[in-house]
Amino acid sequence: MDTKLEIMDDYSSQSLEGDMSIPGRRTKATIGSPDFNTLDEPIKETILRDIRAVGVKFCHVLYPKEKSSLLKDWDLWGPLVLCTLMATILQGSSDGDYDGGPEFAQVFVIVWIGAAVVTLNSKLLGGNISFFQSVCVLGYCLTPVALALIACRLILLSQQTNLLFFLRLLTTTIGFSWATYASFIFLGESQPPNRKPLAVYPMFLFFFIISWLVISHNQ
Repeated sequence: MDTKLEIMDDYSSQSLEGDMSIPGRRTKATIGSPDFNTLDEPIKETILRDIRAVGVKFCHVLYPKEKSSLLKDWDLWGPLVLCTLMATILQGSSDGDYDGGPEFAQVFVIVWIGAAVVTLNSKLLGGNISFFQSVCVLGYCLTPVALALIACRLILLSQQTNLLFFLRLLTTTIGFSWATYASFIFLGESQPPNRKPLAVYPMFLFFFIISWLVISHNQ
């Protein structure tokens, strides 16, 4: 009888001392936690690490071979910098005289709304990529077009001739082609094989419109 009571006491104590954690779930301390601790990290190191990450994504666009970085560690810092840079260069003159160029807000709307429309089209076609991943890729793929814009702006500092216009046209065409190619490299595999042409066409129009703003900018 005493042995039976001891067994029942042991069973009761084990049942009261069970694990409170839920099977198959991680604790809050481990969910989404990075491999390093940023709480004790200096602000300078955090900023430099983010800047290096953005710079690496720019390099991946200029040499589109490694595909996972832009899709896995997506961010919108690079697209925001490129959009602001291009809008600042393409905006009309600040002396009050309209020179035919787009306004700052117009460039912002074209870039972000255009990227959203291309992303929505990709999702409707069955693409297996998230909304912000697609916007991130499209934004970073503006890098060749932004470089072409800077080159054209430098060419405009000289007295314009037919040869310089052809040089601007060639530079813009290369930037447009490279941007379209890079975006297809990163986003093409997310589309069903039989629908890739339907996904590429909006990308083509998106970069074509922005490249047209670059080549038509003559001030």
